[in-house]
Amino acid sequence: MDNIQILDTAFSAAEALAQFEARAAGAGAIVSFTGLVRPKSQAGEVTGLYLQAYSPLTETGIAAAAKDARRRWNLTALCIIHRVGDMVPGDAIVFVATASAHRRAAFEAADFLMDYLKTEAVFWKKETTPKGETWIEPRLEDYADRKRWSKAGT
Repeated sequence: MDNIQILDTAFSAAEALAQFEARAAGAGAIVSFTGLVRPKSQAGEVTGLYLQAYSPLTETGIAAAAKDARRRWNLTALCIIHRVGDMVPGDAIVFVATASAHRRAAFEAADFLMDYLKTEAVFWKKETTPKGETWIEPRLEDYADRKRWSKAGT
């Protein structure tokens, strides 16, 4: 069972994981990842982060990536929660959890989903520092990570 949410309010990753574990009872492996607003970036101290999404397009893309992950790794459950709106350092931005019969599938599926969210999901991200605001783009490393999933056999 998939749980995909885009929220404009704070969420607890611990609560999300507890709920996911209850839904994924019987799985052999559960992997989760929580992404947080960093307190520092290349521009210096981060005082805020703003994420915006075009929900119909964003949700459709995430659902397609979830379907692809299920197909590739035979998942028994998955959860993707992504924040939008204003956040501060330490806030949870994203939570991804996957469940499968075996650990490798759960790890790879979670990694695949995060690579999708970092590079292809339709989100606009603006970082605020004492020097001002900057729109953030995925890094070259993010695209390289995503590209490995398009290689033969993966």
